[in-house]
Amino acid sequence: MAYRGYSTSRGEIGVELAIPDQAGTAPIPAEPAYTAADFTISDSTRVRLADSVPANTRRAYTRQWNAFTTWCAANGSRVPLPATAQTFTDYVTHLADTGYAPASIEQAMGAIRSCHTTAGHEGQPHGRAALQVLRQHRRHLAENGQRHQKEAPPVTIPVLRAMVDACPENTVVGIRDRLLLVLGLALMGRRSELVALNRADVTQTEHGLDVAIRTSKTDKNSVGEIIAVPRGDHPLTDPVDAWLTWTRLLDEAGHHDGRLLRRLYVHDTIGRSLGGDAINEIVRSCAIRAGVPRAAEYTAHSLRAGGATVAYAAGRPISVIAKHGRWSPTSPVLLRYIRAVDRWRDNAMRGVGL
Repeated sequence: MAYRGYSTSRGEIGVELAIPDQAGTAPIPAEPAYTAADFTISDSTRVRLADSVPANTRRAYTRQWNAFTTWCAANGSRVPLPATAQTFTDYVTHLADTGYAPASIEQAMGAIRSCHTTAGHEGQPHGRAALQVLRQHRRHLAENGQRHQKEAPPVTIPVLRAMVDACPENTVVGIRDRLLLVLGLALMGRRSELVALNRADVTQTEHGLDVAIRTSKTDKNSVGEIIAVPRGDHPLTDPVDAWLTWTRLLDEAGHHDGRLLRRLYVHDTIGRSLGGDAINEIVRSCAIRAGVPRAAEYTAHSLRAGGATVAYAAGRPISVIAKHGRWSPTSPVLLRYIRAVDRWRDNAMRGVGL
């Protein structure tokens, strides 16, 4: 008696129980006896599948899906799942007519298609016509002098020093904000990575700091990575000094473990972890206090963009920058920062005698 795998007419993987007859002829396939349990997942599995998507992505996709289903109900009682290509395309047109930025429309399209995939409708709704509408929207914005996407300005080294210098001197909030700014740029950190840092994730070494990024947007399997942050040349923006000064305050407050970057309450009481939105607000408020150009446009991403920008301007290879900042070497976002440096450094008109 033997077992052998086979495929049923429905494309399922089954098991063949080889039972020779009296004459020793070919075995007879035994159809698997599926029950409802074979097509059911547990509550624990359901939770783990939901949690496999980053929280920020889940919130954004839920918001986009709710907006789509509401629009479907209000426009001819259209079926949202599975949606037709016509419904999908008309919705993209609606978003463009309403004035949504191309990036927001792309997110909505991604959310709708992701929900279809999760529900078992792989590759639906068909998006060729919807993409044509989006391209036309981009061209219309460009022809009318509007930018497709506003990008947060990068924090360069002079800007970083001005922002740190504007932090309230020798105060709890000033010491925390200094570390956030300096470490955020030196790590090329995403705001999700910064708020997730625990005290145990940062250790001092002979050359600077070892920072453990336990998981990130591009680390799908949460393998984690240690990022080396060297000492700074300027005492105001030295990551090691900023870290030591802040952790001394944490020790005095009894926060020997847990999150590294924390909220502050009245009377400079150190509280729980910062949120991603708080990181944005701190960076923006520091830029405004420093009086830098376009101060209100600065966000947490300005630190990440600034780290890549200043590293490339200092001659670091793209591959090294990509690894340090946890980008793909061919990331279009990273290449935008690189091109911003190159358009001045390798300018065709430089030195022509104008």
